[in-house]
Amino acid sequence: MRFDIITLFPEACEPYTEASIIKRASQAGLLTVHFHQLRDFAEDKHKTVDDTPYGGGAGMVLKVEPLVACLTYVQSLAPDLKTRVLVTSAKGTLYTERHAERLTAEYERVIIICGRYEGIDERFIEHCVDEEFSVGEYVLTGGELPALIMLDSMARIIPGVLGNAMSSVHESYSKEGGLEHPQYTKPEVFQDWAVPEVLLSGNHKEIENWRNKNRQTK
Repeated sequence: MRFDIITLFPEACEPYTEASIIKRASQAGLLTVHFHQLRDFAEDKHKTVDDTPYGGGAGMVLKVEPLVACLTYVQSLAPDLKTRVLVTSAKGTLYTERHAERLTAEYERVIIICGRYEGIDERFIEHCVDEEFSVGEYVLTGGELPALIMLDSMARIIPGVLGNAMSSVHESYSKEGGLEHPQYTKPEVFQDWAVPEVLLSGNHKEIENWRNKNRQTK
């Protein structure tokens, strides 16, 4: 699967994709991640990508011209891939595991435009964007962290990315519902804190019953 992220700060995003699971998945050819600097598509000598909003108000708004130019270029890089264009925005739909599952199942490429400043010219969203997502009811300085969250959540669903194929099935927010049960590892006792005896019993049926009983719900 291919991911393209349009941002003003690719240098803030790239390190995350060069470590751990996403790096290994990229090296294995299971996914590719490409970052695109929006300023490269501004036409003036100052590389201006934002301007004041019509109607007044505080802050700046990302301009439609460089956004369209950048998106057009990115789409041309792999025109035959089934693609979904997303934008990160505080006013977007709350992003969930269901969205991650659908996007990875239905599309070969996802393009994510990182919001910034007071927002994006609405004409770009209306005519060029398929879905608008928020990662929570709080305000961030930009859409780079949400873009990485979405990338990570989709990447781990791709077959082969996780070492254990069941890891993405028996985990929080999976299709099975609920959150994960409590987890423990060695030693059996630390200070006076002991691991529940049932987990040491070897009785798989009792262990599964204990886990289901202690699984939280949302």
